[in-house]
Amino acid sequence: MASVTSLSDSVRQRLASALQVVRPETAADPLLRRSDRADYQANGILALAKRTGGNPRELAAEVAARVATGEPIGGIEVSGPGFLNITVTDRAIVETLAGRHADDTGRLGVPRAERSGTTVVDYAQPNVAKEMHVGHLRSAVIGDSVVRLLEFTGETVIRRHHIGDWGTQFGMLIQYLNEHPHELDHRSGQDGPASGEEAMSNLDRLYKAARELFDADEEFRTRARGRVVDLQAGDPDTLAVWQRFVDESKIYFFSVFEKLDMELRDPDIVGESGYNDMLADTCRLLEESGVAVRSEGALCVFFDDVKGPDGNPVPLIVRKSDGGYGYAATDLSAIRDRVHRLGADSLLYVVDARQSLHFRMVFETARRAGWLKDGVKVAQLAFGTVLGKDGKPFKTREGETVKLVNLLDEAVERASAVVREKSPGLTEEEIAERGAQVGIGAVKYADLSTSASRDYKFDLDQMVSLNGDTSVYLQYAYARVRSILRKAGEARPVPHPELELEAPERALGLHLDAFAATVAEAAEEYAPHKLTAYLYQLASLYTAFYDKCPVLKAGTPERVANRLFLCDVTARTLRQGMTLLGIRTPERL
Repeated sequence: MASVTSLSDSVRQRLASALQVVRPETAADPLLRRSDRADYQANGILALAKRTGGNPRELAAEVAARVATGEPIGGIEVSGPGFLNITVTDRAIVETLAGRHADDTGRLGVPRAERSGTTVVDYAQPNVAKEMHVGHLRSAVIGDSVVRLLEFTGETVIRRHHIGDWGTQFGMLIQYLNEHPHELDHRSGQDGPASGEEAMSNLDRLYKAARELFDADEEFRTRARGRVVDLQAGDPDTLAVWQRFVDESKIYFFSVFEKLDMELRDPDIVGESGYNDMLADTCRLLEESGVAVRSEGALCVFFDDVKGPDGNPVPLIVRKSDGGYGYAATDLSAIRDRVHRLGADSLLYVVDARQSLHFRMVFETARRAGWLKDGVKVAQLAFGTVLGKDGKPFKTREGETVKLVNLLDEAVERASAVVREKSPGLTEEEIAERGAQVGIGAVKYADLSTSASRDYKFDLDQMVSLNGDTSVYLQYAYARVRSILRKAGEARPVPHPELELEAPERALGLHLDAFAATVAEAAEEYAPHKLTAYLYQLASLYTAFYDKCPVLKAGTPERVANRLFLCDVTARTLRQGMTLLGIRTPERL
């Protein structure tokens, strides 16, 4: 089905045509926005009058006179110093929503952009042989939602999970396992392979034992360092043990992402090791082009505007003085691979704000080297820190980093208690299923409803609350709508454009029509929080509609059908919006 033209776009087109007639020599944007004084307000007349030297109220009146009323415009008047207040007709609201309702693709008439390029999104980057902690939450949740938004609006997206699977610590781990070959054989008394959490528990125990021996035994340290050399040289036996670490860790990664209700595909996991064969060539190209220079034995890139506290330049170290490669070499090689081999013309990195300087230098280096040409867009979606209720970085009482799995389990437990209290008729199986949907949704929504760049407090009590800006409030709003539709009996959702709408119906309808524009803006700006704000307002407007406009007892069959129609569009919009956030909408709660 073709996309549906929104009411705001229809009004904007009418105003732009009138402006073109009144001032044909000057292009002007009407600057249309929603208003509490009318359905829409156009502010662009003021800027146009300033540029052309005219009186803004007189110019506004002239434009208004050129805009003939009639669908979709019901009225237009000049306000204040030169604003235009526009009201649309009830018929236009219902007919536009009817077009969205008739879209059998589930897209609600949202247009899909026709774009030939490819975007690579780098997000959710856990480390091999290490448990995921609360710090891994934001990259995964934000990245997943951004990918969903981009794909929904027509982007071709390649996911990349740049896991930490290489480095000197693997020499220590491999050497320890070679000397203690049964350390990964522990099982919880069950036959078959270990679960994800058990696999990581084994690796975590191995890491602690290896670290303890490494710190205490000089001879073991020497053997471990020799094992790093073997690993980097591609020794088959050493690589086989390293691969075992990677495989065990992936079992764990998949289990965590399954708990988060996110898709993690093995081909999308390309860790640091995936670029090993490119590192030497990356350094050679940088040095030959003069982008990187040798400094105290290291290969470095310098920047005029990056200096340390002593005023001396702080370089990006691509290759260390001992010949080892830094993170920069891997990140630059990844850019080369993504642009040249994958054909990406847009790169997005969903990475902690504390790494902003590193990525700024990496991107500038790639520009200088010619790997990021003018047609390639690159950006870091920098996110803030997850804080505890005390406003400090989220830690356990013992000061340890909070394990992500423990945090998610607690969220599901809290949510299950809420579901059990509010829905006593559900079976334990139903409570467990809905508890997981509500709990994981609550964690995701709390993250996504905050602008990515800001820190936020992790407060489970607030997250699973039925009141306020929470996913639980939205999920219950959706379940309420679905309950009404089930109780409607033979009555069906049918639009009736001939009916006059009451104020809550108009407010709900106008907001529903803004869904496409909100999705487009959230995708364009990598800003899922704009979608969460829209959905919260939608649920609030539906609550006001529900309180003031009886649905099943609306008086006439036509009005019942029309209000059921508004309910159905609301439910579909809530469901689609929540899906773009990666959050489930249970049919019953």
